[in-house]
Amino acid sequence: MSTADSPITTPPRARPRIDPRGPRFGAAITAVLLLAVIFLSLTGASVAALILLSALTGLFAWGAAAGAGRHPYGVLFKKFVRPRLAPPAELEDAAPPTFAQGVGLAVTLVGVALGLAGVPGAVGIAAAAAFVAAFLNAVFDYCLGCQIYLLLVRFGLLNRGARVRGA
Repeated sequence: MSTADSPITTPPRARPRIDPRGPRFGAAITAVLLLAVIFLSLTGASVAALILLSALTGLFAWGAAAGAGRHPYGVLFKKFVRPRLAPPAELEDAAPPTFAQGVGLAVTLVGVALGLAGVPGAVGIAAAAAFVAAFLNAVFDYCLGCQIYLLLVRFGLLNRGARVRGA
């Protein structure tokens, strides 16, 4: 059998794995910034709230496109925080936190779009919804976006074998 006739098999590429404390670190920073958006929105500084929510939307887009491990907060965690901690007990798949970044992007993008359209309170409401998710992740290690990802995989709506960027 010639090499042209034999099937070429390449080993499956390992899915990126990340320190599970990294997304929690990022969620804590995000929660504080979203709280600032809510405060600005409630005090009438709606332009400042919209600008800050737009910046957070950009960060969510970065995390969803590049992966949770390449998000700016993930890079900060790897460079400055992780070296000072004990190694994690185990690493986690980067796909669920990366998907969660996409969920955050969707929520904040709706808030920005409605805010630009002049819908009163949209920026604050979107920030409050995203804050709940970020707070749950940062404080209780419960990632809503990750849970949505796992449900979609379980129901066969997402392919768990798909390549996800991000370690």
